[in-house]
Amino acid sequence: MRTLRPRRVLAAGAAVLAVVLAILWFVPSNYYVYLPDPARPVDPLIRVPHEDEGSSKGGIYMVDVSIRKASLLERLVPAVDSGATLVPASDFLSPGTSEREQQEQSLEEMRASQAVAKAVALRALGYRVPSAGAVVVIVSSGFPADGVLEKGDLVVRLDGHRIRTPEDVTAAMERVEPGDRIALVVRRDGKRKRLEVGTRAAAETPTRPVMGVLIEPKLHFPLDVRIDAGTIGGPSAGLAFALDIVDELGHDLDHGRRVVVTGALALSGRVLEIGGIKQKTLGARDADADLFLVPKANAAEARRYAGPLRVVAVGSFEQAMSYLATG
Repeated sequence: MRTLRPRRVLAAGAAVLAVVLAILWFVPSNYYVYLPDPARPVDPLIRVPHEDEGSSKGGIYMVDVSIRKASLLERLVPAVDSGATLVPASDFLSPGTSEREQQEQSLEEMRASQAVAKAVALRALGYRVPSAGAVVVIVSSGFPADGVLEKGDLVVRLDGHRIRTPEDVTAAMERVEPGDRIALVVRRDGKRKRLEVGTRAAAETPTRPVMGVLIEPKLHFPLDVRIDAGTIGGPSAGLAFALDIVDELGHDLDHGRRVVVTGALALSGRVLEIGGIKQKTLGARDADADLFLVPKANAAEARRYAGPLRVVAVGSFEQAMSYLATG
């Protein structure tokens, strides 16, 4: 019987290992991986009337997170020093939601954030931007609102409270317990309809009631401001959009600096906490930013990964604008 030489045994073992690693790389796991995404200038995405070209140096930048399904290999052997974060599918996908539905919701959140950014920026410049209610843009399948509310419904009253903005919905829902039924008045196809919608506990916060809808404000704009973010989703570019609109309308905010910005905006101008701050901070560092504006709630974590990058915590649009104008 022939005995294999050690060199051949090693070669055969290496070949088998290579095949196993290749299989593990191409087979998806039940985890997702968050990775840093390059910061990009906001100016090319926004068009305003009589735009001020400003300086060619600096500018307002947004930063995102690249998200994809992790392979079995990445799940078993997480990358080191790549800025990657592995999360289980249950943390990325809402219960009962497919990846396609999650992407659709993310794009709707982006569209809503653009409307809010335009309103906040124009109001800060003295324009009147009236709000006429909250529009339903997504009804999640399997939730209490499914089959009751429809995309395009304009919510004007909730449990007797007048609704002018999505924040009014949030305030009214604070009086509701999970499992309660809610009396709604909506405008659909030009007619008012009285509806009753159930609620259930939110998966991530069991004490918070949800109907299973995504809403955005119904706004009327005095200027034709257009934002095209392509396939980028989520609400966290709202603060960057609003600051750039002010900048393009002739109020120099960057002063030749490269300012990377992240933060969702409420219609009131409040800057809201966002996710993926580790990856976004690393993206800002890679962009050689002079400043990184982040929500106050994210500032401590951002500073853990910022290195020499200056992190500025802001709680409102007014505070962010004031800092850039004078800082």
